[in-house]
Amino acid sequence: MTQTSWRQRTLNNTIRATGIGLHTGQRSTITLRPAPPDSGIVFYRSDLAPDTPIRANLANVVDTHLGTTLAPSADAPGVATVEHLLSALAGLGVDNLFVDVDGPEIPIMDGSAGPFVFLLESAGVREQSHARRLIRVRRRVEVRDGDKWARLDPYPGFRAEFTIDFDHPVFEAGQQSLGIDFTHGSYVKEISRARTFGFLRDLEQLRSQDRALGGSTDNAIVLDERGVVNRDGLRSPDEFVRHKLLDAVGDLYLLGCGLFGAYSASRSGHALNVALLGALLNDKRAWQEFTPQGPTESGLPALVDVKNRPIGDPGFAA
Repeated sequence: MTQTSWRQRTLNNTIRATGIGLHTGQRSTITLRPAPPDSGIVFYRSDLAPDTPIRANLANVVDTHLGTTLAPSADAPGVATVEHLLSALAGLGVDNLFVDVDGPEIPIMDGSAGPFVFLLESAGVREQSHARRLIRVRRRVEVRDGDKWARLDPYPGFRAEFTIDFDHPVFEAGQQSLGIDFTHGSYVKEISRARTFGFLRDLEQLRSQDRALGGSTDNAIVLDERGVVNRDGLRSPDEFVRHKLLDAVGDLYLLGCGLFGAYSASRSGHALNVALLGALLNDKRAWQEFTPQGPTESGLPALVDVKNRPIGDPGFAA
């Protein structure tokens, strides 16, 4: 997520990919198209008429059960399992993109954001004339659900930290907490290839609910009572917590822009991440919109508010 430019970005070329939906089991094709400045990320159901735009923002989140689903309204057709693609877009700093999908769900690919990163890099990412729109966290915001929690704090850049807690031998033997400063780190190297995961014991119930119909060891880490079922094992000992960070980066991009702040969470999921964004936006004193104007000596941008006034150090609460 290292950002060397502070201008908006889109793709150089249109590119397509086909795959299976994790939950629907249906094959679909996505087409990623360059978009003009200030467009944001916009999904279109190309299999339906008319082509209704579905913007990737908090207002269009209609479901967060086992994935994030966007739709123009609760009773309208939408697009499910958008989080891995959004994560890749956030990680590569793509601000504007049109995404056509000819079905109800984004393909799961290999269960990580890696294939989407490959698509985006193959199409090429280019700068546009407009400055990026960013949101700076000015004071702590936190949401809780029992022993689960997620929070945002002021920070001069973007940092994410996550803790998982599963009662299973594989998790007990591996690292369950991880923090990464993406201001200076690499999204592609650190988390983009971490795959989603699930338990065999839950599969029958999920499929009775028309979920995980396309799930397999080709697109997820599958665990039985003893360990990992996948023949190739894990890509890293802490792949599980890395994937939770991957999901969180995608969910946070539902702000509709980049974020200056520190995200931390324990046992959070899509629902709590979305609730956290809602709590942030509902507290007008907790955030400030700004545009960056060139890097300072530290490598971070000089910040101005929407009225072009300097707002000072991005890492400290006002």
